[in-house]
Amino acid sequence: MHNKVVFRAAAALNDAGLITLRINFRGVGQSTGTHDYGTGELEDAKTGLEYLAREYPQQPIVVCGFSFGARMGMEVGLEDERVKQLISIGTPIDKYDFEFLENCCKPLLLVHGEHDEFGDVNELRKLVEKIAQNCPVKLVVVPNAGHFFEGALDQLKQAINEWLSLQLAT
Repeated sequence: MHNKVVFRAAAALNDAGLITLRINFRGVGQSTGTHDYGTGELEDAKTGLEYLAREYPQQPIVVCGFSFGARMGMEVGLEDERVKQLISIGTPIDKYDFEFLENCCKPLLLVHGEHDEFGDVNELRKLVEKIAQNCPVKLVVVPNAGHFFEGALDQLKQAINEWLSLQLAT
């Protein structure tokens, strides 16, 4: 939640006029509970989504996640009809299964560092080709960036800003 990538992504969402909610999954930082290897964390993401939908019913909902949060957020966001767009940052395709995105029919942005340690960019490109058969998907590969976008946080924010400005205008 306090990671530089998450902070910069939230700033981009705020710039687009969206209300943002950053969460820590169970057992992270000051959060109670214990890491649940994805099962409980999906519930955490759903709870956050329910909160946003209840408290801000007139706001568009975009799910944006980083790393493990991208895995959890994409699954929850894909299944929820209230979510209109999805953003996956630092998609850890080498660690988790993202094949469920092949059935995505929502606009999807993936922002990825060229040298991401947890997601081979060529494997991500293959997934994007499959997704593109069903939905509008955009992959932005940030040159010379790793998983945490060291020295490239401005490019991360810019990619989100540009994509959101097009998405929210329609």
